[in-house]
Amino acid sequence: MAESVDPPGPGREPRAAPAADAGRQPAVVAFGGGHGLAASLAALRQLTSALTAVVTVGDDGGSSGRLRAEFGALPMGDLRMALAALAGPDGPPATWAELFQHRFTGSGPLAGHAVGNLVLIGLAERIGSPVAALDLAAGLLGARGRVLPLSTAGIDIVADVIGLDPAAPGAVTEVRGQAAVATTSGRVAGVRLAPAEPAACAEAVAAAQAADWLVLGPGSLYTSMLPHLLVPGMRRAITTARARTLMVLNLAAQPGETAGYTPQAHLDALRRHVPGLRLDVVIADPSAVPEPDPLARAAADLGARLHLAPVRVPGAPVHDPARLAAAFRAVFGTVERVGTVERVGTVGTVERVGAVEQAAAPGGRSAAAPPAVRTGPSTPPAPSAPRASSAGGSRRPLTKYPSSGGAVRRTPFGEAKE
Repeated sequence: MAESVDPPGPGREPRAAPAADAGRQPAVVAFGGGHGLAASLAALRQLTSALTAVVTVGDDGGSSGRLRAEFGALPMGDLRMALAALAGPDGPPATWAELFQHRFTGSGPLAGHAVGNLVLIGLAERIGSPVAALDLAAGLLGARGRVLPLSTAGIDIVADVIGLDPAAPGAVTEVRGQAAVATTSGRVAGVRLAPAEPAACAEAVAAAQAADWLVLGPGSLYTSMLPHLLVPGMRRAITTARARTLMVLNLAAQPGETAGYTPQAHLDALRRHVPGLRLDVVIADPSAVPEPDPLARAAADLGARLHLAPVRVPGAPVHDPARLAAAFRAVFGTVERVGTVERVGTVGTVERVGAVEQAAAPGGRSAAAPPAVRTGPSTPPAPSAPRASSAGGSRRPLTKYPSSGGAVRRTPFGEAKE
């Protein structure tokens, strides 16, 4: 029997859970890019093989950016990482996955390129379809699931950034390109896409429409997560899907994109950019949530309940696939209910307090949230000052980012930008 997600958001009807046959694996679509999506996929592949990764295609830095500029192809770096995360763990598939991740060294033309990026571009060029190329590569790697691009044509991310001009700290400057936005020294006030309404990958839209669960994050808010909700066809698919929608919050604010953001500010940014968005569950690690009540209220504004669970690698701001899998398992409903206490796999118990679910560490004690030092307001400032002049209207980045020479560039929290 279908059950509703409780509690529903203010003024909204409960959403019915998709009917599922006993023993059937849930169909899950995970959205994102970089290491955040890879961590989510590594967790989800432990629960289901009915898994689809939908990967953002806005990268313009490093190996992906070089190949995109040279061949006019999709940026393959994040797609490659998703395939590797779903690859078979043993035998030849694992060897192929390791090869796909291998990066050439030296100082020649191939320096910095990942083998998988070159293979995927070669396959797409030979077959004539990036989707068919990804499916063929998935078979080679023994992937437990499917990897699809958000769009079959590359997109550019354009951001309004505050504070880039020392002479006018309140002025808004347009910054174009994922690499530039991800590493900006200013504060991102909002993002959009160029072209403004790119076509969504038809296969990705179909997967979202048929899913039981849609998973957003973890990952860079403005360059890995929001692009999925800014492509009109995919936004419609997500906001009208029969599936429940789940968001995994990052473990820390990201310098540049979300410097100074509290956890609830991430949800507020989603709500501002996508007014029709509704969530059912928000997963967060207790150590990253110094004040659960404001986050629970922000989640409720999107119609969601907050599920607190230890999902990080101890001592590091990185998601642990095994712990994240346990959190997914609990949220997906494979829990043993005993009164008001829910037993969650091997992680421990969940104590429900209002709209907050507090996962306890093994041994029965709730994971304590350490005090946090805020470096900015809970919500980013809205653009209110004169816009600084943009550096032209070309398709390539308006704010230049020095070439990495093909080296792997990551955010301080592990997400690769190529």
